[in-house]
Amino acid sequence: MEKETINFNEIKETAIKVLTSPQTFFREMPKTGGYVQPLIFMIVMGVIGGLIQSIFNIIGLRVATGLAMGVASIILVPIVIAIFGFVGAAILYLIWKLMGSQEEYETAYRCAAYISALTPITCVLGIVPYIGGAVGVALAMYFTIVASIEVHRIPSQKAWLVFGIIGAILILLTITGEISSRRMVREAGKFQKQMEKTTKEMKKQMEGATQELQKGAEEASKEMEKATEGGTQEMKNAAEEAAKALEELQKQMQKSKEKSN
Repeated sequence: MEKETINFNEIKETAIKVLTSPQTFFREMPKTGGYVQPLIFMIVMGVIGGLIQSIFNIIGLRVATGLAMGVASIILVPIVIAIFGFVGAAILYLIWKLMGSQEEYETAYRCAAYISALTPITCVLGIVPYIGGAVGVALAMYFTIVASIEVHRIPSQKAWLVFGIIGAILILLTITGEISSRRMVREAGKFQKQMEKTTKEMKKQMEGATQELQKGAEEASKEMEKATEGGTQEMKNAAEEAAKALEELQKQMQKSKEKSN
């Protein structure tokens, strides 16, 4: 069995041809030939997309956080794309079959794999709020329509109608999803600020309560010292009075003794 090799120059040329001449590329694309080369192409596009996302993460976030998210993007994006490639190809295969295509699943997979040449572009477009995601979906639908016409021999009008509707739904979902996501981020930010404010207020209250308790303890200690000093003085005075009374009693007893003698 011949060993598959990765030809990066060929991958680059393929990506350029897909992006610049999609009609010609899909018209000439081999409908069979295995899954390895298309899968490799898709993974390479995913790695490039992950690198682009990592750069944006580093620019938009703190360096440490950006690097961590960048590494995660480089690792996860190709894996997600590779897995989704088979799932997405299966969905496209069913849609094309319903539209009258006679091609096999492998052909659908090859189409989906080479449409992934858009991945780096969609990653760049993703930084533009709302419009970026919508444009990315529109581009993906356009390339899918071209593949439908050139590879699957679907009538142009039917291809534009079906994938136009699918594209419109996906664009609507993308925009509403981004709106909801940004709203959640804003709400989370507000909640975090409120929590920080509440924490500061609680800290101040606890510090105030601690100071009040400390003052109360100091005052109680002073009162106890005063009470102790007062009690000690009274005991001292009582002892002195008792001593005087005892001395006086001794004197009287001495006088009585002298008289009796």
